[in-house]
Amino acid sequence: MKIATWNINGIKARQENLAQWLETEKPDIVCLQEIKSVDEGFPSATFEALGYHVETHGQKGFNGVALLSRRPPEDVSRGLPGDDEDAQSRYIEGVFSVAGGVIRVASIYLPNGNPVDSDKYPYKLGWMARLREHARTLLALEEPLVLAGDYNVIPRPQDCHDPAVWAGDALFLPQTREAFSALIGLGLTDAVMAGSDDGGQYTFWDYQAGAWQKNNGIRIDHLLLSAEATDRLTATAIGKDVRSWEKPSDHVPVVGTFEFDWV
Repeated sequence: MKIATWNINGIKARQENLAQWLETEKPDIVCLQEIKSVDEGFPSATFEALGYHVETHGQKGFNGVALLSRRPPEDVSRGLPGDDEDAQSRYIEGVFSVAGGVIRVASIYLPNGNPVDSDKYPYKLGWMARLREHARTLLALEEPLVLAGDYNVIPRPQDCHDPAVWAGDALFLPQTREAFSALIGLGLTDAVMAGSDDGGQYTFWDYQAGAWQKNNGIRIDHLLLSAEATDRLTATAIGKDVRSWEKPSDHVPVVGTFEFDWV
């Protein structure tokens, strides 16, 4: 079973790219971020024609997350618990039946947090704290769990092309990386790191200043796994080639392959 995360950066602008990628890679579950669409505006029919069930948690113009899957989920939750007043669409979670039980998969679009001297950075840290508490609850279920998404966190210096450039950025501040480490510390595994701890495994290249052409990238898209999911992980891959397509997202897919089978 292939489970992927991809910040699509606008589903309407990237609809054809996503359809092409789905036809080529044939993932089983895809976690999308930044769909930038209300639920009723999402082009579900395009992906249903390719054999995917669609669940969205959208928002007009920005944010928005979605789950595309070969089989419909048994249950879907929208919104990250912990703040009833948070109106931003950044979290959707689905439970899927697989042989021998279930797998729980969430699509996450963590706040960027810039500029750091605004209220956006405390919101980012607060959101990370809420995610940590929710993850703690989910891990207590002792079931396969995949927390997939654009975390807007550069975990290590070797996960960016030049740490000095990112030193004051919300994605790389010590408080951000400490919050991410605290999340991992609950017992989660970074799927890419499980395969290789090499630097330079980038998932994002800015549209500006020739970042793609110079390979000035960062790694901010992550698959975080419970022990039960890690035990079934067989491979991870970063779809770097997609960044060179026409009208690309500035992010590329990250794919985990697992020893799960649909019921």
